[in-house]
Amino acid sequence: MSVELLWWEGCPSWPDALAQLQREMRAAGLDPDSIELRQVESDEQAERERFPGSPTIRVNGEDVVPPHGEPASLTCRVYARRDGSISPLPDPDDLRAALERSKP
Repeated sequence: MSVELLWWEGCPSWPDALAQLQREMRAAGLDPDSIELRQVESDEQAERERFPGSPTIRVNGEDVVPPHGEPASLTCRVYARRDGSISPLPDPDDLRAALERSKP
């Protein structure tokens, strides 16, 4: 299983996303030290990575919350949570579901 956190240094939310991801991985019995941190540093890299903003979490190459037409760019990402609220972090239930689907 591969777990990636893609981030941009201009986004203040990525450390909280990392902490959330580490907690959820521990709770799922997965090793949080296996998270691959990948900094996105240019618009060109954002395009290549299909990076809709920071933070982006991918499990086995799939975004835990697939973007809906957001362009690739160096920006802070906004997530719509299951309860209808907006957050700079994905809904914990979406993160848990992605980890569970991909467990070996």
